[in-house]
Formats: sequence, structure tokens, C-alpha cells
Amino acid sequence: MLKIKKVLGLVLASTMLITMVSGCGAKETEEKNKVKAEKLTIYCGLMEDHMVAAVKEFEKETGIKVDAVRMSSGEIMGRVKAEKENPKASIWFGGPADGFIQAQKDGLLEKYISANAKDIPEQFKDKDGYWTGIYKGYLGFVSNKKLLGEKGAQAPQSWEDLLKPEFKGQVVIANPGSSGTAYTLLSTVIQIMGEEKGLAYMKKLNGQIKSYQKSGTAPGRMVGQGEATVGVTFLHDAIKYREEGMKDIVLSVPKEGTGYEIGAVAVLKGGPDQEAAKKFVDWCLTVKAQELGQTVGSYQFLTNPQAKAPKQANELKDTKLINYNLEWAGSHKNELIEKWSNAIK
Repeated sequence: MLKIKKVLGLVLASTMLITMVSGCGAKETEEKNKVKAEKLTIYCGLMEDHMVAAVKEFEKETGIKVDAVRMSSGEIMGRVKAEKENPKASIWFGGPADGFIQAQKDGLLEKYISANAKDIPEQFKDKDGYWTGIYKGYLGFVSNKKLLGEKGAQAPQSWEDLLKPEFKGQVVIANPGSSGTAYTLLSTVIQIMGEEKGLAYMKKLNGQIKSYQKSGTAPGRMVGQGEATVGVTFLHDAIKYREEGMKDIVLSVPKEGTGYEIGAVAVLKGGPDQEAAKKFVDWCLTVKAQELGQTVGSYQFLTNPQAKAPKQANELKDTKLINYNLEWAGSHKNELIEKWSNAIK
């Protein structure tokens, strides 16, 4: 009888042990599957190499798989609107915040205040948590030194200089309807000159344009390659091209002052994997994430005060900025683009 009890006891103990091991294994598998199941789709307005570096580092740190698509701000806005009833992406990453303000007013963004947002100054984030700034970039002129020399011209020093006869057919900008950079240009001109004079200026500028590009980074590249004499772009993008070997690039800023972008990140409303999306926003606001861009040629100023700005941006630190009204720019974007389109016809 004693032997039977002893055997039963051993069987019971073995069963309990197997159950515990099995339970632990199942829990571990469940956790692994959970991480494996997390996947994030991002629409990105950053330079492609910056996007690739960010995705690679985020995947490495979190185990979350990322599918990222690089587009201009206008393209992202169009895609998100078209997918409103069945969102495919969960994050909008990079590009001027006035586009994010427009998206928020159209009900396309999810409110999310990251714990890391406490480190970001108030002027670089939405007070209600719909978007958070990750960098700041200045608008300006990029010129080709060789082509300027051939024309006996000087790099533009004011907005009016773009209208000089020597630049006719030699100015390249992006289309404000597709590009956040070009919309910043349009909004800046209107904020400096007023609507009537600003639109009249944009009509005159239209007579100087060689071509309107889809993306705001294109003017810097085209000028650097000698395809146009002058372009308007965010200056950190022009520095990138110069660093990559386009040595004829010359930077200048309008003496009246210039506008700027606050590049942002936001969670898209109703997108899949919202928890993974929040983790991405958290990550974007860290010092490590913000300093990553400069390793691949993105030379913007950064919003986290603890993050070190790239040394290449030092030449821009004394740029004269206007008191750019970001909220106004975002709230009037559709209206202003339509007025510009009608003005240049």
C-alpha cells in the first residue's frame, strides 16, 4: 500500500512539473508570437536614407517589423484621406507639421501624448497630442555657383531677387499641392507680403519657373547637378547634396526672413497595430533616435533639447526667421493651394 502511494505521489509530482513547464513554454511562445505579430506600416516624408536607417534601428530595438513607404507630404495626405475608411498605415513620419494640422482637422490623426513628449518644448508639439515635432528645418535658396558665374549673377539675397531677368526659366521649386516644402514657401510668402501681394508675387514667380517638382528635395538636387540655376528648398537638404559631392551648391537666405518647418510624427486614426505605433512615437522622441538622422545626411535642428544638432547645421543657426504661424498655415492649406493654383493660370 505504501509503495502504491509512493508511486502515485511520484506520478502526481511529475504531472505537475510537466504542466508547469508546459505552461511556461506556452506563455513564452505566446509572448514571442505577440512580438512577432506586431507589424507597423509607416508613411514617411523624410529622405529615404533617413527612413531606412530609422526603420532598421527601430526594428533592432523593439523586434517590431516595419513596412515603410517614402512619399511627399501631399502624397501622404492624399493616401491617408483615400484610406480613411480602411486605414493601411498607422504612422505618419516626417514632413512639415502644417500638413499634420490639416490632417488633424480632417479627423485623420489619433491623439497620443507619449511619456517622452515631456522632454519636447511646447512650441514643437500639438497641445492636444495629435502630433509631436522631431526636427526643425529652415527654408532658403540654393544656387549653382558655376551657372551663376556663366550668367554674371549673384546668388539671390531676397524674395524679389528670384524675379530678376537672369533667372527667367532657371528657378525650380516643388508644387505646393504635392510638397510640404513648397507649401511652406507659399505660406511664408503670404505671411510676409499679405495674401493679395503674396499671390501676385507667386504669379510673377511662375514666369521664372523652369519646372515644378513633386518633392521638395528635388530643387536642391537639380541645382546641384547643374539642371537649374536657383531653387527653393529646405537648406538642410541642400547641405546633404553638397556633402555628397555637389560642390557647386551655394546657400543663401532672404534678407526679409524666411519660414521654417517643424517635422513631425503622428499616429494615424484607425490604423492597425496602434500599440506598435505608439511605441514608434515614443522611440522618435528619444535622443538616440533624433541623433540618428545626421549619420545618414539629415542635418535638421532637433526638438529634444538633450540631442546634439549636427555640426553641418551650424552655418544655418543665425538664419533670420519670420514669426511663422504654423497653426494658420495648417488651417488654411487647402484654401491657399487653390488660390495659388488659380493665380498662376
